[in-house]
Amino acid sequence: MTAGLSTARISLRQIRAVIAVAEERSFTRAAERENATQSGISQHVTAAERALGVKLFERAAGGVALTPAGQRYYRHCVEAVGLLQSAGEEARTLAGRVTGDLRIGLMPTFTRAALAPTLERFVPAYPDVNLRLVEGYSANLTEMVLAGSLDFAVVPTFEGRTGLKSRLLVRDREMLVSGRRRGLAPLAPLRLTDCAPLKIVVPSPGNVRRRNIDTYFQTYGVAIERMIEMDAMIGTLEFVACSDWVAVLPGIICVNDIAGGDLVVSPIAEPPLYAEFVVITPTRHTLGAPARIFLDYFKAELARIQARWRRAAPDRPVRRSPAKSRSSRRS
Repeated sequence: MTAGLSTARISLRQIRAVIAVAEERSFTRAAERENATQSGISQHVTAAERALGVKLFERAAGGVALTPAGQRYYRHCVEAVGLLQSAGEEARTLAGRVTGDLRIGLMPTFTRAALAPTLERFVPAYPDVNLRLVEGYSANLTEMVLAGSLDFAVVPTFEGRTGLKSRLLVRDREMLVSGRRRGLAPLAPLRLTDCAPLKIVVPSPGNVRRRNIDTYFQTYGVAIERMIEMDAMIGTLEFVACSDWVAVLPGIICVNDIAGGDLVVSPIAEPPLYAEFVVITPTRHTLGAPARIFLDYFKAELARIQARWRRAAPDRPVRRSPAKSRSSRRS
């Protein structure tokens, strides 16, 4: 009974302060995020601890960390704030209005081919939604979601992080992308070991996909002749198109190259390499109606792209060259 009365005296502002400190692990950063003073955030947290009668944070010179009681209370706070937001969204949706601001972060993987068809359908259908789209790489987009600058972002699957929740959006096959000078057959599956040593353009080490590519190369003994690190998708594609260098990219970004052009796309096989992408949102927020509807349109477009790939490059064995076949028979 006493605990229930104490909890009732905790304001929404104090709850938001607890969530901010838990996710930022710093009173200073929590104050910046909440547009408040550091002393104000500290007072809100202290007031919540006093009302609950428990210590929520361990304070040290290096920052703050949740106590076991604080971890449980944080999870309930996030759920409560999410329910309040969902209630407002549901009321507006029932009134027949889908309005508001929608801030989305997408990687170049998705902006090159999947974004425009999605916008073509979404924008006329929901004219009262104010869209802001940011293109970036996963590390920057993740920080923007944590800071509350984006409602959601699509990034490669990662280990998880306090303050974020994620759910799988799509699993996509990786392709070897080359220029005409490289002499590979369009849409023909290949083993990377048969093409080695590779001169390859890769994302920087901070990119999750880079770690997956490196692991694949090391596991299956793919030899590298030279490597360039480049976090610039247009630059990567243009350089590959005019040289004998290659890149490993998801099929989603390459779908418009199926019909031919300056780039040759070859499915990686035996074994295939896949990339998984997730939708990340702040733990403290639930997706509003505009975001949920946009994601439905977006997922439908991704499904169309993958269906097109299945038609253009169905699974089939890698064709062995005569030299490889003779070598196999001698061994």
